[in-house]
Amino acid sequence: MDLRGTTVALDGFGVEKGFDVLEAGVRQAAADGIGVRVFGPADRIDLDDVSGAELIDVREQITNEDDPVPSVRSRSGASIVRAVADTRDGSSQAVVSLGSTGAMMAASTFGLKRLRGVKRPALAGVVPLPGRSVLFLDIGANVEVRAQHLIQFAYLGAAFSKAVMGVGSPEVGLLSVGEESGKGRDVEIEAHRVLSESAEINFIGNVEGRDVPGARADVIVTDGFSGNIVVKAMEGVVKLVTGAISDAARSNPFSAAGGLMLRPALSGLKRDLHPDTTGGAILLGLRRVAVVGHGSSGPEGVANAIRVAARGAAVDAPGLTEEMLHRVGLNRGAQA
Repeated sequence: MDLRGTTVALDGFGVEKGFDVLEAGVRQAAADGIGVRVFGPADRIDLDDVSGAELIDVREQITNEDDPVPSVRSRSGASIVRAVADTRDGSSQAVVSLGSTGAMMAASTFGLKRLRGVKRPALAGVVPLPGRSVLFLDIGANVEVRAQHLIQFAYLGAAFSKAVMGVGSPEVGLLSVGEESGKGRDVEIEAHRVLSESAEINFIGNVEGRDVPGARADVIVTDGFSGNIVVKAMEGVVKLVTGAISDAARSNPFSAAGGLMLRPALSGLKRDLHPDTTGGAILLGLRRVAVVGHGSSGPEGVANAIRVAARGAAVDAPGLTEEMLHRVGLNRGAQA
């Protein structure tokens, strides 16, 4: 996909490994032809020699220790608020932050506004599992949900999977405690009933926790509490297993020989599942593209967060999502 001509606003604070890492990531993204407008301290960030990158001097940030909602409302000069406003006003087509997730969610929801009919934006993460990449949502934005929220998450995820990830007819699964339609809480049972009757998405029914690593669906829908735990548990298991295999391979000469043969496959798996590879999570259901990157990202993670945002903007993911919501009647009667 040609991303030249697309501009992304980037919160210049929040990269835990320092401004040098942020600079390196911006350089990688700009090399792809993506315009990057960075809102951060001019005395700490140097992008003068980077074609396509622009630095807007901002010294105020909202940290993880700040209460997100009141901070966003009261601190219009903060870097994340400025970056979101830049996107809202059209100077950029998408926004990225690797800082406070709560601040990014609050600033984006207030500044970019929800699509017509969307009750709650969802935080969606791409998990590149063996066989196919899975879009998992919600992974933290909505701890408690109703059936209507899960139903909308399914449509939001299907639209994004098709538009940005290139899946022709995304298979959508609902995370529950059993495959049968009557399994789960009332919210899952009701969501299953409605989604089963829809002709607009390829709903495959309930999926269980054991189905997630096997990538049984292209899109897996759940509440933010369960989703956050599942995704982080998977990251931990991958790290534990690859580490255990590496330790075993060094235990004796025979194991070492086997370890050498396994190393390319293990290295590839570890790289595929590393947070830097995915770039971050996407806030779906807003009128512009917003990406929440990992604060622990290296240069590649910063660059990939910018690339994900640029791809979403280039194909107009919000517009395609709104079109699907309208087609199935989920935004009828909603205020613009």
